Amino acid sequence: MKKGKGLFSLIVLILLVAAVPLMAADLSTRSEAEFKAALIIPSIAAADPSGVQFYAEADTKEQDRYAQALGDEEFLEEEDEDYLEEDKAGVKIVDPFEPLNRFFFDVNDKLYFWVLKPVAKGYSKIVPEKVRISVKNVFNNISTPVRVVNNLLQGKIEYAGDELVRFGVNSTVGVLGLFDYAKTELEIPMRDEDFGQTLGVWGLAPGFYINWPILGPSTLRDSIGYAGDYFLEPVNYIEPFIDQFAIKVGDTVNRASLSIGEYEEIKKDALDPYAAVRDIYIQYRKSKLDR
Repeated sequence: MKKGKGLFSLIVLILLVAAVPLMAADLSTRSEAEFKAALIIPSIAAADPSGVQFYAEADTKEQDRYAQALGDEEFLEEEDEDYLEEDKAGVKIVDPFEPLNRFFFDVNDKLYFWVLKPVAKGYSKIVPEKVRISVKNVFNNISTPVRVVNNLLQGKIEYAGDELVRFGVNSTVGVLGLFDYAKTELEIPMRDEDFGQTLGVWGLAPGFYINWPILGPSTLRDSIGYAGDYFLEPVNYIEPFIDQFAIKVGDTVNRASLSIGEYEEIKKDALDPYAAVRDIYIQYRKSKLDR
C-alpha cells in the first residue's frame, strides 16, 4: 500500500513539474469527471486536421449531452442567456500527443462496448432504476469534501455553504444520502466544482490535451486537478485497496447503467469521434469555468 502511494505521489510530482512552464506561458487564458469514463462522448465539431492546434466550438445541445453523460445536473439546470450565446472565438489549445491520444481513445471505446456496457446492461436488468439513482446519490454525498473545498478555494462561499447544508440534510433526512432531499424538497442543487476548475479560476491555462486510458478526455491542468482531488475524496482512504477498487468499479458500473445508449446515439453522427470529443470536452470545461 505504501509503495502504491509513493508511486502516485511521484506521478503527481512529475505532472506538477511539467505543468509549470506550459501553464506559465499563458496565465491569462481561462479555458478549461463523476463518471470520467464518459470519455468518448462525440459531436460533429470541426477540428484542424494537423492535430497541432485547434479551436473548440461546440453548440449548447452537444455540451448538454456531454454534461448529461457526466451526470452534471448543475450545468444543465442553470442555463442562462450568456451561456446560450456561442463563443465564436473558440478555445485555443494544443494536442501534441494526438497519435497516442487516438490510440487510447480507441482502447476506451472498445472497453466501453466490450466490457462496461454489457456489465452495465446486465446490472440494470437486476437492479431497479430508483435503486441505482439512490446509489449514485450516496456516492455524490460521500464526495462532498471535494466540492466544499473547491468552492472555498474559488471564493464561492455561498456555494460551499450550500454543499454543507446538502450534506447535513441528505445524510439525515435523506437516509445517509440515499435520497437527494436537499434538491427535491429544499431546491438546493449540487454545486459541482473540482480542482481543475479551481486552477482555471486562479488563472492557469489548460496546457495540452490528454486522453487517458479509462479516465478519458482531460488536459494537463485537469489531470493535475484530478490528482489534487484524489486526496479530498473519502473513498480513496478505504483499506485494503481491493475494497476501494471494488467500490469504485461499482460506482462506475452504476453510473454507466443510468446512461446506456447516450454515447451510441451521439457517436453515430460523429464524422471524427476523437476530434469531436476533444473539441466538446474543452468547450464544456470552458463553459463550466465561465458560469
